[in-house]
Amino acid sequence: MRGVAALLLASGAALAASACGSGASSSPAAARLEREDLVLVSRTLLSARGQVAVEVAATRAAWPLVANGLTASSRDSRVAIDAVREDAARLELPALFEERTAASITGPGSALAALFRSYVGLSTRGWQLIAGAIAQIEHGSPVGARFARANIDLYIESVYDGHFTLAQIGKQFKASYEELGGSRTFGASLTEAEVDQLESIYSEPGDRLHPHPGVRLGS
Repeated sequence: MRGVAALLLASGAALAASACGSGASSSPAAARLEREDLVLVSRTLLSARGQVAVEVAATRAAWPLVANGLTASSRDSRVAIDAVREDAARLELPALFEERTAASITGPGSALAALFRSYVGLSTRGWQLIAGAIAQIEHGSPVGARFARANIDLYIESVYDGHFTLAQIGKQFKASYEELGGSRTFGASLTEAEVDQLESIYSEPGDRLHPHPGVRLGS
């Protein structure tokens, strides 16, 4: 795990441990509420899959242009980076996952909401800053250009970390589902088929970026 993503995942694990309490010591009422919240989280993740797919496809297309740091940019690469910046800017954080609303989510659903929120913030802001840095380098003052060159690797890592975080959601969701009783407990409210679908959508093969970034700042 790298940089920001490692910190986010550690925080997510802490949230799950502190908010969940879904082991033998959890009361039946608390466990029921955790299952209900996980169902709500599943519906929210499924509803977000369309916008996520658009951003992931655009990022994968542009990623080779920045993965090893900013090189001399061409008009075509600037157009591609501006396009992915626009797609990332269209990501909408579901109301349930907004920080204030998500504070009421119990159990492992809380950590899953935090992971999605982190992905949206890191990817959106990362591409915005990359595009802004390129503009500064090409058209800004000498001081602005130097600052942009000094920091663009951090922005590139932000995009990578956002997608690394996104790629953890599926397997963490499935682990949470099983922890809370699986199909035997959830029944028709959340089926194994739906969980498998989520695991496929939010997965390392589907969402993690390749190649691994060659930049080193923040590692």
